[in-house]
Amino acid sequence: MNNRPDEPVEILLIEDNPGDIRLTREAFSDLSTDVTLSVSTDGDDALELLARRYADDTASVPDLVLLDLNLPRMSGFEFLEAVQADPTLSRLPVLVLTSSNAYEDVLESYELAANAYLTKPTDPAEFASIAETVVEFWFRQAALPPIPS
Repeated sequence: MNNRPDEPVEILLIEDNPGDIRLTREAFSDLSTDVTLSVSTDGDDALELLARRYADDTASVPDLVLLDLNLPRMSGFEFLEAVQADPTLSRLPVLVLTSSNAYEDVLESYELAANAYLTKPTDPAEFASIAETVVEFWFRQAALPPIPS
């Protein structure tokens, strides 16, 4: 895990809403930290992508996952269950980034080992603030165990 702001950061965004994908891309591209944002539009695709990257010694594994809960085919909760059950993926930091602020969703996310729960802002300009906060905390402040490769 990176803990130095001058190292590139890779984030996997699991999101099916094109508008939210665009806003998230813009927010991270405006930061001084070099962030590569990969996108999967559902949990199944994301798990396949992660499996391919872990199997390929030359591919990079994301430093962090941003996960929407409301996804087609495989919900965010199902994705969290799969990550938690897989020893290869279980240390991968997953931040829920969703429009729901329902107590039940927050509780279930943490019960399924989400590392944080963030509610999507209603103001598009606030996406920049979330991006700054994520990079500042997860890549400059937090100490996490290495992710197996």
